[in-house]
Amino acid sequence: MPRPDATPVPNAAPRPAPVLYRNGSVYTAANPFATAMLVDGDTVAWVGSEQAASSIADSSMEIIDLRGALVAPGFVDSHIHLTETGIALDSLQLGTATSARALLDAVASAGGEGPVLGHGWDESTWADPALPSAEELERASGGRPVYLSRVDVHSALVSTSLVQSAELRGRDGYDGGARVMRAAHDAARLATRQMPQDALKRHQTRALAEAAANGYVAVAEMGAPHIGGADDVRLAARWNEVGPGVQRFPEVLPYWGELVSSEVEARSLVEQLGAGIRGLAGDLNIDGSIGSRTAALRAGYSDAGQECGSLYLSADQAAAHLAACSLAGIQGGFHVIGDAGLDAALEALDLAAKEVGEQRVRAAGHRFEHVEMADAAAVAKLAHYSVTVSAQPSFDSAWGGAGALYERRLGERSRSMNPFAAFYSAGVPVCFGSDSPVTPLRPWSSVRACVEHHNPEQRISARAAFLGHTRAGWRAARHTNPMAGQLVPGAPASFAVWEVEELMVQVADGRVQSWSTDPRARTPLLPALDTGSDPVCLQTVKDGAELFASPALRS
Repeated sequence: MPRPDATPVPNAAPRPAPVLYRNGSVYTAANPFATAMLVDGDTVAWVGSEQAASSIADSSMEIIDLRGALVAPGFVDSHIHLTETGIALDSLQLGTATSARALLDAVASAGGEGPVLGHGWDESTWADPALPSAEELERASGGRPVYLSRVDVHSALVSTSLVQSAELRGRDGYDGGARVMRAAHDAARLATRQMPQDALKRHQTRALAEAAANGYVAVAEMGAPHIGGADDVRLAARWNEVGPGVQRFPEVLPYWGELVSSEVEARSLVEQLGAGIRGLAGDLNIDGSIGSRTAALRAGYSDAGQECGSLYLSADQAAAHLAACSLAGIQGGFHVIGDAGLDAALEALDLAAKEVGEQRVRAAGHRFEHVEMADAAAVAKLAHYSVTVSAQPSFDSAWGGAGALYERRLGERSRSMNPFAAFYSAGVPVCFGSDSPVTPLRPWSSVRACVEHHNPEQRISARAAFLGHTRAGWRAARHTNPMAGQLVPGAPASFAVWEVEELMVQVADGRVQSWSTDPRARTPLLPALDTGSDPVCLQTVKDGAELFASPALRS
């Protein structure tokens, strides 16, 4: 199957010249003091010192003077929504809105034709949390349908014309107002996603280009029937199928969130979807989100009386899904955020293990997305079943801490959220992502969020966080090349080049800091993340092919 925008190329391009990067720093386990790296085709051929680089450089190579820049393994975003990200980037940016009036003014200023789309509002930060009505949105848009997703994308504001065209009346989550949740939200979003293939391609291209410009070499696409449909995830996977002379993008690792109840059904669904689907996991929702108060909790929300959120799947349904995937040797999993939601997911693991055996459950490599509220018993059970936790550190930096969203919604319970250190200590496999468009594609900000977790007890080192954003992402997707995510001879040449202010070792425990920075520890250095700004991406390369390059790289 050709790539969506592919055109026939009559002759294969000649093999590119080897590229020698020198006069910088290379993050590699092969040599923590390496300053140079040679790329030959799609492979890292050599890493070493500047002196050795001088001896191997010749006229057959392209030589790139790093001028102190850092070469490091490329990032893997372990949870993203490509079409949604592209739409959010090209629609109304509502993250700075502080009132209902600001939303209405933004809608009134929207140009173009068709639905008015926007993303990112968060009423929890407003002085007056009152939201505009559906009728006010309708008037502001001049009669165009309006869909404005909340920052967590688990609820939205809609206009009266969208209520009618999406047939929201009578659906769960529609109460007659502008805000929709659950089934009504799914229907409203899907109604605004009925667009031609060219538009879908444009949105996905926008998202992939944004990822490449920020040092990502791969993204795990979380497709589901309630998000964009099968055609959307198939299109996303087709960006991997490239030919000579065609622009390259980060590799797409596609997942599909649809419930199955038997091995035959699981195998049939994966075959039907095609497109290299890696698992029936991702946004198969057990519950919703904290921000929209739809995450399933054991006890009520602190700011909403006895409201405890929504449980979308029972433990029995989830168990049947995990058992079916385990028998088929397919990754299964769920979106799970609240503690009651995790209770259901963990009970499902026990039930599935009773049916098909613990070894089959472990061997399938199941993964749970988010897992924000996990106590010690839950962490131990995740480790027991070798379940990978795909977490989003930027959630903590955005909503953790004193007075922030999590504390307002959950009170004292918020302190124990996103227990990264506990996961690592117990041996739970962890990988990290953005859930874009929920949080931006800014990987170093995400690494920083791990180092500066609002709860000091749950902080992890920059090195652990970096590995969770790189090598662990490949492993979580069960990538076939065990060397993916590192820069050593023979490994895939998938990396990014970063302009950095300073390199250092950053750890959560100050007692380790002095040891780790001692040259005798031979600890590779990463960018200092306490400078107030992120490193700037100069180049992104996947399997030797350039995905992004700043003009500053070769100037």
